[in-house]
Amino acid sequence: QVQLVESGGGLVQAGESLSLSCIASGRTFSTYVMGWFRQAPGKEREFVAQVWSGGNTNYADSVKGRFTISRDNAKNTVYLQMNSLKPEDTAVYYCNARAVITRRDYWGQGTQVTVSS
Repeated sequence: QVQLVESGGGLVQAGESLSLSCIASGRTFSTYVMGWFRQAPGKEREFVAQVWSGGNTNYADSVKGRFTISRDNAKNTVYLQMNSLKPEDTAVYYCNARAVITRRDYWGQGTQVTVSS
């Protein structure tokens, strides 16, 4: 069982930056692929980025070059640095942990990111 708690959301203007953090409970953090998803009003939840324990990363095309995901296994924390934010990045951002073997997903409660034009 993994519990995830996000922080760092807020209101920014277009072009500004914001950093999200997600702290995971438990002692097996390194066995999970960690990721960020987002859901805008009236839209389905979509993939943003993910990072494997060894540091390999994967990004949605819409955020490549602007967002950076990273993790600190010693602190059980995953980060999402968001630069050059656009109004279309406005959404609730969810932290995700996927067990490598079982592929079971765990979700945080979400944090709101709002980008004004």
